[in-house]
Amino acid sequence: MKFVDFICREAILSQLKAQDKEGAIREMVQALCEAGKIQADELDSIVEAILKREELGSTGIGRGVAVPHTKHPSVDHLIGSVAVNPQGVDFASLDGEAVYVFFLLISPPDRPGDHLRALENISRQLRNDTFCRFLKQAKSTEDIQTLLNEADNNQFVS
Repeated sequence: MKFVDFICREAILSQLKAQDKEGAIREMVQALCEAGKIQADELDSIVEAILKREELGSTGIGRGVAVPHTKHPSVDHLIGSVAVNPQGVDFASLDGEAVYVFFLLISPPDRPGDHLRALENISRQLRNDTFCRFLKQAKSTEDIQTLLNEADNNQFVS
């Protein structure tokens, strides 16, 4: 699975404004809503589902990255977004560090395979120091899109 298969280009945020975990999640879900990928009346329910998942353990996986995700019945296929916050957000990460890069995923409950393949793709790409460094430095949505395309084309081989 590639980023192009699930990342909504119109919902990429190069300047995430939120300063806390819930704010970051809400801002990303709102971007998916504005891009027409989720219904406005489902926004709060999706944010709640992601926060409930966070209670099980932070998806701030370390190295300045978080992958908040959930399964939700309001979506019929896997959707996701990417956001960068240059100042960093306290996300209760496993390493205690701030998060600068966010990959948010929402998938239908009946498609766990897609959900797992997307998480696997994200974690594989994030093991590459160059990819992570460039994402943290991205200044525009176009920069982020270019990096995702390059990752899809295996240009960041570890």
